[in-house]
Amino acid sequence: MENGLESKKLKSGLFSKNKENNLYEESSFVRQFKRNRILLLMLLPAVSYFLIFSYLPMTGSIVAFKNYNFRDGIFGSPWVGFDNFKYFFISGQAWTVTRNTILYNVLFIVMNTVLQMGLAILISEIGGKFFKKITQTAMFLPYFISWVVVGMIAYNFLNVEHGTMNTLIAKFGGEKINFYGTTWVWPFILAFFSAWKNVGYGTVLYLAAIMGIDTEIYEAAQIDGANIFQRIFKVTIPCLIPTLIILTLLAVGNIFRGDFQMFYQLVGNNGPLFNTTDVIDTFTFRSLIQSGEVGMSAAAGLYQSVFCFITIVFTNFLVKKYDKDYSLF
Repeated sequence: MENGLESKKLKSGLFSKNKENNLYEESSFVRQFKRNRILLLMLLPAVSYFLIFSYLPMTGSIVAFKNYNFRDGIFGSPWVGFDNFKYFFISGQAWTVTRNTILYNVLFIVMNTVLQMGLAILISEIGGKFFKKITQTAMFLPYFISWVVVGMIAYNFLNVEHGTMNTLIAKFGGEKINFYGTTWVWPFILAFFSAWKNVGYGTVLYLAAIMGIDTEIYEAAQIDGANIFQRIFKVTIPCLIPTLIILTLLAVGNIFRGDFQMFYQLVGNNGPLFNTTDVIDTFTFRSLIQSGEVGMSAAAGLYQSVFCFITIVFTNFLVKKYDKDYSLF
């Protein structure tokens, strides 16, 4: 009997302690909320924006599992389960567009990162503020040019009839090349225009990171007799690693997303180039516009989004294993 009474007392004591802890935590939460209410109020517009324009539209993803028709709408259309995904994979396009999307993005990430870091280091080592400003402006300008304009520039260069490239080839006695019918040249063309348009933006980011490095480190290296190459490889590049990891993480998170504007404006609806240049984004757009298959287009888009999410979580996990300070979350 005494043991039973003691166990009951212990249980009641633990229950009361847990209740007190919960009340303390609740009061602590309320206290923090009251203390930071102005900051939370300032955060409210941004949270509302993301809820309305990013999270609320996610309910439309249900279309990927339905045989959508305009009469019944999103929620009234008949449920077909994974049939839209099945058609996407059976059609034979899933592997092609996924392969192209990943390979092009890997090429763009590696090439642009090397060019951006190299140019940023080169500009930082060259003296003269005026030269630096002119160089940064010249490199940054293409980033603001619309892909529609870039597409027209590319067409004027590559047109088989009167394009600049073919005019020069014909002038030197060569045979004109039909660039819009030759598949093997397009990875190089797309890589060139991606670098031309995006390298300037990344260079400015890396240059800002270089400007943030303590000058005393360079002074100490010079006193120790380090030459310019030793300073670059022993000081500058190691100090750029955090910026490199963050930018690479953000880029890898979009590895299943092709740059729709670039691919569509440069290639267009050019059937002979689809096996080489078609990515998930252009395939989804074409499926919706040409065939009107809303369900299959939504299935391809959802497939892309899920794999983007898995990729960024897995990459962040690997980075966290290497160094927690470099991870995104």
